[in-house]
Amino acid sequence: MKHLILFILLFGSIQLVAQSTQKAHNIDKVFSENIVVSHNYLLHIPKDKKHAINGKLPMIVFLHGAGERGTDIEMLKVHGPPKKINNGEDLPFIVLSPQCKETAMWNPQTIKILIDQIITSYPVDDKRIYLTGLSMGGYGTWDLATKYPHKFAAIAPICGGSDVHIWTAPLQLKNMPIWAFHGAMDNVVPIEKTTRIIQALKKVGSNPKLTIYPDANHDSWTATYNNPALYEWFLKHGR
Repeated sequence: MKHLILFILLFGSIQLVAQSTQKAHNIDKVFSENIVVSHNYLLHIPKDKKHAINGKLPMIVFLHGAGERGTDIEMLKVHGPPKKINNGEDLPFIVLSPQCKETAMWNPQTIKILIDQIITSYPVDDKRIYLTGLSMGGYGTWDLATKYPHKFAAIAPICGGSDVHIWTAPLQLKNMPIWAFHGAMDNVVPIEKTTRIIQALKKVGSNPKLTIYPDANHDSWTATYNNPALYEWFLKHGR
């Protein structure tokens, strides 16, 4: 009965988000005996529906960095798409921004379950779901896309890497549109974390894009998310 109540409360709150550009929510559900999904998240529903196809909207999934973990959902608004929305920009995408609990790392399986929940509740075009993240979220982007490559139309990992899937990523992501970003002077996540994946992808016939900011340290995300070309590039791709 407890989980039924949580389910009802979740959907009751979900109905409110369509009235706002960006609102905090929580999903706390047991999907099986072994899978518990518990995430705070921000959800943006655009007023601008110009990119809707048959009533369905493209969606960006944004994964934050390690500094935004915890229970303060307002932390998510300091970087990336949530920051732009908080500053008044109506990005013409549904934007899903989950929050990791403190000390946790991105878990591909639980994020995939959350994405599926949003797809069933909102007019998401499941052929136009785009994944991006910075730093820890860049790692999460590589790992989530590697585990569920058929879920996403394009990915944009920023100053991340992948230690877990480095050997399987090239084959899994061979046909995935990828635009990666990194600062050449990054002393938190070395640029080699990105370039070795790009090199491996090219060896299997992939054609990923890579933007290196020659003077940037770890913050290669501000310039990236402020660039309209990123959002235009996302919209060129569909599964």
